[in-house]
Amino acid sequence: MPSSPRDGARIDAGASRLFGLSVVLAAGALVAIGVALVDGTNAVRVGPREPVGHFQVLHESFTYPSANVAAIVLLVLAGLGLFVLLRLTWSAVAEVLAQRRFSRAVAAQHPRPYGDVILVDDDEPRAFCAGLLRPQIFLSTGTLRQLRDDELEAVLAHEAHHRRRRDPLRIAVARVFGHAFFFLPILRRLSDRYCAMAELAADDAAVRTAPGGSATLASALLSFSATAQPHGAVGIAPERVDHLMGRTPSWQLPAALLLAGSATIVVLGALAWQAGQMAVVRATFSLPFLSTRPCVMALALVPGILAAVAVTYLRRPGR
Repeated sequence: MPSSPRDGARIDAGASRLFGLSVVLAAGALVAIGVALVDGTNAVRVGPREPVGHFQVLHESFTYPSANVAAIVLLVLAGLGLFVLLRLTWSAVAEVLAQRRFSRAVAAQHPRPYGDVILVDDDEPRAFCAGLLRPQIFLSTGTLRQLRDDELEAVLAHEAHHRRRRDPLRIAVARVFGHAFFFLPILRRLSDRYCAMAELAADDAAVRTAPGGSATLASALLSFSATAQPHGAVGIAPERVDHLMGRTPSWQLPAALLLAGSATIVVLGALAWQAGQMAVVRATFSLPFLSTRPCVMALALVPGILAAVAVTYLRRPGR
């Protein structure tokens, strides 16, 4: 028996809750990271007369910062937070670059308006919704040749649901969270499950609005190959036919992973806050592990710098 409108609304709401849960967990992790970074910065004491460590090498005195145990813990957490922020930035940039590569690839396929969608030259049947800020529906010429009118209408209704919900952007955000917060496996699981639920919700939307119901959409799905859609796109795949024929999707939120992730966030935040109350890092104006006489060290580095410049010059082509 095909899924009912009530089942479709339930799947749609479930997908929204999964995405919302991902955002909440990622926000909590960012707060814990922020606490570690702010407290780590506030714990540093720099001054010309701060008591720091010293050691001798060839009668030259070197300095290094002194820190208590709480400061070491806090600096480790701050380093973890900085690493996560770098991964978060890199993942977001990678998604944007992938979208740009996709746009260039589409431009090479002679895109042109076709009603409310974009038609591209491709003999392979393809239909997908892509675009982070302004999602659009893309159809290939192979799709038009292979699908009947009612099948095409069902496919367009499916992709229109993705466009209304801005699923390409949501999926990209969930994917960035799963990659950046590597210490929270629950985020990767939520990202994968949201992608699946978004497809099922779009299928149900198509069944409710397109003529012919689930049989028509299932027939259209079988016309598409299992080849991957462009990065950052959501589209048609044949493995959802069972759901359209009445099989209810079964998936339970991994409670153990969710509790472990929530506990990890709370522990990191509490540990960073508590360590920040006791952490003290003392350093002088001399950079860590440098001589207490910076001029001497600067002069000692000059031959090395000149040698590096000479080697680079000699290795240039034509030398």
